[in-house]
Amino acid sequence: MGRKVVIIGGGIIGLSSAYFLSKAGHEVTVIDKSDISSGASFVNAGYLTPSHIIPLAAPGVLIQGLKWMMDSSSPLYIKPRWDLDFLKWSWYFHKSSTKAKVERAIPIIKEINLLSRELFQDIKTSGDLGDFQLERKGLLMLYQTNAALEHELDVAQKAGKLGLEVSEMDAKDLGRLQPDVKIDAKGAIYYECDGHTTPTEFMPKMVEYLKRVGVKFKIDEEVRDIIVKDDKITEVQTSKNSYSGDEIVLAAGSWSGKLAKILGKVLPLQAGKGYSINVSRDTGITLPAILMEAKMAVTPMRGFTRFAGTMEFSGINHIIRQERVAAIAKGARRFYPELEITAEEKSKAKMGLRPVSPDGLPYIGKFNGFPNLLIATGHAMMGWSLGPATGKFVQQLIDDVKPDMDLTPFSPDRKFN
Repeated sequence: MGRKVVIIGGGIIGLSSAYFLSKAGHEVTVIDKSDISSGASFVNAGYLTPSHIIPLAAPGVLIQGLKWMMDSSSPLYIKPRWDLDFLKWSWYFHKSSTKAKVERAIPIIKEINLLSRELFQDIKTSGDLGDFQLERKGLLMLYQTNAALEHELDVAQKAGKLGLEVSEMDAKDLGRLQPDVKIDAKGAIYYECDGHTTPTEFMPKMVEYLKRVGVKFKIDEEVRDIIVKDDKITEVQTSKNSYSGDEIVLAAGSWSGKLAKILGKVLPLQAGKGYSINVSRDTGITLPAILMEAKMAVTPMRGFTRFAGTMEFSGINHIIRQERVAAIAKGARRFYPELEITAEEKSKAKMGLRPVSPDGLPYIGKFNGFPNLLIATGHAMMGWSLGPATGKFVQQLIDDVKPDMDLTPFSPDRKFN
């Protein structure tokens, strides 16, 4: 018998959860503080990334971020501020950034990414959303320096041992692979296992499908309170109404930590702001690429090429820092010397807030003490890639079905000390 499920959050995680829950016969309501037309689920690089096996919390990342702290145009920018939650999160991030913990995380990240990649394909094959871009052209890790090559060769070796399709290319190979664009790179590591999509195409189609099958949407409603009685959540109160459900799914992205506080629970989470610029004219770019030294992503989407990147920890805000937008345009020109992103294109740049856990692994599971609350957030830069897998796990947990993989590493109650 279907249950009433209230999902807080209408990003890729919330919508994927609604998709699989509705398929399983549940009555689903999605609440979102926006109109579900913007944010991280719309401005990301659209990658399906089994190759991204190294979590953000890796040795040296935080130290590099501190070095860049006074440069607001740097790839990883940490805004200096006194914020107790951020300081605690930073300490947990530091404790998670060990070689041993990274090595333990690698097979876990690979497994959930492969599961999600196949679920994207299942959604495509089902025809539920009609036609949408889903391509398996792989991902180029373009490099200009030997240092970048050596770093990525180490990752490629690990990926190869895990059975992922990876190869090395020189500049001539790149020219043959993408003859219509000049690339200033010594070569690339080519991850043929990866795919890509167009988020601004997928998201509206998913919303349309969910509405068609009876999922209710409560948009422009901010959750103000969560009522608990006898350890069970009985009511979700918003700025406009109140809702009850048998099960509650907290998938509110970067806002999830604040909502968890209402319940007296600590969910270490920080908003990692990312930016993207769309170029609608022909660029000649036909393959997704990470520009390693520029630390940014390039994706040939339907109707445009997207240039995306940066990680900015400055709290929850919607400020678009023009120096960071300019850095993306400069990085694109560095690798594609004949391509110049115009002032008008830069003026239309978008941003989104990615929820980042201290160890780079998402939170998927139930909090101790709240049997009808399920957490699904904290995916950092892999939120898009891991959306369908997370949604499937949410459905399996609510249906008391054994999940397709061990979810212990994703426990919302895990410790970082």
